Amino acid sequence: MQQAIARRRYLDWARGLAVLIMIQAHVLDSWTRIDARGSWQFAWAMIVAGFAAPLFLFLAGVSVALSAGSKFRRTADSRSAASAVVKRGGWVFFLAFLFRLQAWALGWGPPRGMLKVDILNVLGPSIAAAGALWGAFVSSRQRLVGFAASAAAISIVTPIVRATPLLNGLPDALEAYVRPLGGLATFSFFPWAGFVFAGAVVGVLLDQARVPERESRLNSWFAITGALLAAAAYAGSFLPTPYAHSEFWGGSPSFFAIRVGILTLILPFAYVWQRVIGQWSSPVEQLGRNSLFIYWIHVELVYGLLSLRIHKTLSHPQAWAAYVAFVILMVLCSIGRDRVVGWWNTRQRPSAYLIESSTF
Repeated sequence: MQQAIARRRYLDWARGLAVLIMIQAHVLDSWTRIDARGSWQFAWAMIVAGFAAPLFLFLAGVSVALSAGSKFRRTADSRSAASAVVKRGGWVFFLAFLFRLQAWALGWGPPRGMLKVDILNVLGPSIAAAGALWGAFVSSRQRLVGFAASAAAISIVTPIVRATPLLNGLPDALEAYVRPLGGLATFSFFPWAGFVFAGAVVGVLLDQARVPERESRLNSWFAITGALLAAAAYAGSFLPTPYAHSEFWGGSPSFFAIRVGILTLILPFAYVWQRVIGQWSSPVEQLGRNSLFIYWIHVELVYGLLSLRIHKTLSHPQAWAAYVAFVILMVLCSIGRDRVVGWWNTRQRPSAYLIESSTF
């Protein structure tokens, strides 16, 4: 008899890797001296830093399909399974505004800053849209095609959306959700929502792999597919562009596909790492299981008033040392958070429902 798969810990590990990259990006950006940013080491660190947000979004898409599929098998009701995911997306979207309110209250910045579009503002509606799309289809094959087509469509129209003058009349607060807008949009739906739909493709496939042997083979195919996709997209980036206005780094389909290929490659890497390293992966998994909590507290600690005295004052080696110390602090904070939540749930009732931060 084949053993069924329980929790996929390597997905926690992959999410923890995204947390490590996220912290690296913010610590080096906030604390490194301006004159220490010209080295090739810093340049490569920033290139790696650019994968934190896509990896979070991609893994959120994986979770959409796994969560909906799991609930459907328990209830045999696809509508309620999709509805649960849509509600989760709405909750994340609410948290985005709560986070902005906290940042404004602690930093006393201009009120306009509360309209800034950050990763949670994109993540919440993208999760809801992916959940609704999951529920719109009745078979795994249809869902695979639907998610893949949505991801491809978003990446293809991104250069058009960014260049068109038709959106100039939108209020800034709305336009910032559609395309980058100075001062208001770090992220936008085009192309960032596409990573959620791309991750959902992987999630649908993983949801069908319910025994270890099949999951192992699937991860081998992820490695091959991810490498081929990244290589083909990189080669395609040298071909003439069909767009009147397009920049490789500014949301081109080639750049999107390269990143999706690399993100897909990370999953089999995490799968092998977790199987080989085992318990030594636990600190990274710990961060992954508490990714939303870590995101919530670390931004203010890195950019806020508490660390103001070291903003842009450290050499590159000093910033890396500070990064290591900060990661240790975040691991300890996440452990403390788990213990407090566990104590509270036990105090209330053993079956108390807990919203898992691994949604992020």
